[in-house]
Amino acid sequence: MSINRRMFLQGGAFLGAGLSLSGCTPIIKLTQSADYEYTLTLEAAPFELIPNTQTPGLGFNGQYPSPVLRGKQGRPITITVVNKLDQPTTIHWHGIRIDIAMDGVPFLSQMPIMPGQSFVYKFTPPDAGTFWYHPHVNSVEQLGKGLVGLLIVDEADSSEFSPNEFSADIPLMIKNWHLNDDGSFKPLSIPRYAARMGTPGNYETINGVNKPTIDVPANSWIRLRFANVDNTLVYTLRVKDHPAFLASIDANPLPEPKPFKQHAIGAGMRFDLIIKTPSVGESIVVENGKGRIFFEFLTLKSVATKSTTPTNAPMPRLPLNPLPEPDLDTAETLKFVFEWEGAITPADDQGKAKHKFWTINRRAWEGMSHNKIPAPLAKLTLGKTYIFDLKNNTPHHHPIHIHGVMFKVLKSTKKKIDPFFTDTVLMEKNERVKIAFVADNPGRWMYHCHVIEHMKTGLMGYIEIS
Repeated sequence: MSINRRMFLQGGAFLGAGLSLSGCTPIIKLTQSADYEYTLTLEAAPFELIPNTQTPGLGFNGQYPSPVLRGKQGRPITITVVNKLDQPTTIHWHGIRIDIAMDGVPFLSQMPIMPGQSFVYKFTPPDAGTFWYHPHVNSVEQLGKGLVGLLIVDEADSSEFSPNEFSADIPLMIKNWHLNDDGSFKPLSIPRYAARMGTPGNYETINGVNKPTIDVPANSWIRLRFANVDNTLVYTLRVKDHPAFLASIDANPLPEPKPFKQHAIGAGMRFDLIIKTPSVGESIVVENGKGRIFFEFLTLKSVATKSTTPTNAPMPRLPLNPLPEPDLDTAETLKFVFEWEGAITPADDQGKAKHKFWTINRRAWEGMSHNKIPAPLAKLTLGKTYIFDLKNNTPHHHPIHIHGVMFKVLKSTKKKIDPFFTDTVLMEKNERVKIAFVADNPGRWMYHCHVIEHMKTGLMGYIEIS
């Protein structure tokens, strides 16, 4: 089936009628069968991000925004990935509790997909929610130039919940591009920034558009899926002067939706909001905070649809995912300290700088190859509960992500925590956080900061569950 920009906004499964995004409407080509089978190509392609310019990007199926892949909880999904780039690649399915052979980390779980080759990913998502996909090779460039996309897993059939309870289900993919005025790329990474917060972009987009206005059906419940697919930035979002409810964090529904004030998401993180839209002609403004000042980021405009009538339906409640509860009484505690390594820049045997700025337990990630896999940061016993005591000894934010598991955030030295499950925890400067999980998924799982430059300059390792 073909998907245009309008259908993108509903994630390929529009539940209302006649909604749109202001601005251009490029065609996104996507092949999907009723059996959740897809084909994705990775290729160089021009994008129109800044109006009337062309950006020489890298795109899934040659497009940006990338296709929204849709699966269903408990149903197999097959995705054939074809590499038309001039460099190796893989695809990681961020947040999915997956078989290690499908995790998409080069050498650790699969060989890189070389130019001209293809690889078939097959897995059955155990959880429903908002996930995303991206390469795990040459990540600064491949993600920075556009190879990021959303994977939405719909809830399993149930008499207690139906996606049709929402009149619209809208994915919102946030990315800040490094662009000159003519649409060409600025440097994606500058060492002095990589050693600090990361190199920020200068052109913010949601679904490829700066400050978009999105039509939504009036007087009804809608689901907004925010996903930060940026290489670097933390976004602090709030809804201005309109009630909203936080329903899910990183694909994990909360037991009860919470009144939404504001929420910070680092690179790789997601959250879902539930909103009751206002009457026809009224708007909702979503703002992004920069320091203490908030700026307009996204506008939702209520419009009439064929079914526009005031509704008194109760707020939809998302079903919980089937996650194992950590046994804290028997848990083993492991400590991990994230630190800045210093200003000394090592070089390779050709004299080229190899920047390493960050460490986990005083180890900077040294890279790996087919014949050289570094030792894990920790070896865990299958089926056992672990508490990870995380300490950020730096003055910068770090969104810490672990592949293959969902962990429970227990406590923090910086903020009050109502324990919740997630796959990425945003650590503030000098913050200490405790997380816990059941090591129930065997494999070698990457464990890293999702600020891509931090990951590429040392702040990465892996844990081994066996």
